[in-house]
Amino acid sequence: MSIPAGIPLPLTSVQATWLLVERNIITYRSAWKLFITGFLEPVFYLLSIGIGVGQLIDTFEFNGQTIPYAEFVAPGMLAASAFNGALMDSCFNFFFKLKHLRLYDSVLATPVGTADVARGEVIWGQLRGGSYSAAFLVVMLLLGYIHTWWAVLALPAALLIGFAFSAVAMACTTWFTSWQDFEKVTLVQTPLFLFSATFFPVTAFDGWLRWVVECTPLYRGVVLCRELTTGTVTLDSLVSVVYLMVMGVVGLLVVRKRLDTLLLT
Repeated sequence: MSIPAGIPLPLTSVQATWLLVERNIITYRSAWKLFITGFLEPVFYLLSIGIGVGQLIDTFEFNGQTIPYAEFVAPGMLAASAFNGALMDSCFNFFFKLKHLRLYDSVLATPVGTADVARGEVIWGQLRGGSYSAAFLVVMLLLGYIHTWWAVLALPAALLIGFAFSAVAMACTTWFTSWQDFEKVTLVQTPLFLFSATFFPVTAFDGWLRWVVECTPLYRGVVLCRELTTGTVTLDSLVSVVYLMVMGVVGLLVVRKRLDTLLLT
């Protein structure tokens, strides 16, 4: 017995999620130049600050190991690039699709649900951010900043950072009502970037300020990438993984609930 035309087949969650990812791939196929800018920004930071300032700063000590300044900054920039990429895609692009393009209103008229939308957008963000991170790791390798096989895990670590921030950024964006709200993103993004021990050790902070910095999610990501690329993996690495994983899962659950509220009621 054939199925009448126009009646949608039931979709598994994997198939429904992939449809959102495939839609983004097709959309960005003609906008591949945008991917180049996302890759070049951290590379320029590395060359200007890591190498330029590195001529003035000799070495830093990290987990009992003395490393050159450029090798100290590079994994921090890897984490920061995953962070910035997640915010760009999961804030600005997600807001445009949600509020202006009204993409998800059309999507929910199909067998695709809000959970599929949340997962699909986060996975797309990971594919985009992962390409940046992989290319940046190749640059680090070519510049001689990687000396351990632990660095292989730096790519999954960057993806974990992107997952955590993508989910939370999407959750926060569901409360935005206009483009002016993105000033709040900058208000959070800039301090996190500057005070995440990317360019200098956390020991530069004293007392309660150091405790606050160590509790921020980007710092956990920076430390995780730095431990992996320098081969100084400790118990703190596991703490960072659990921290970022919980952050991402909670954000994903909030996104689904908010999309239910915005689109299904």
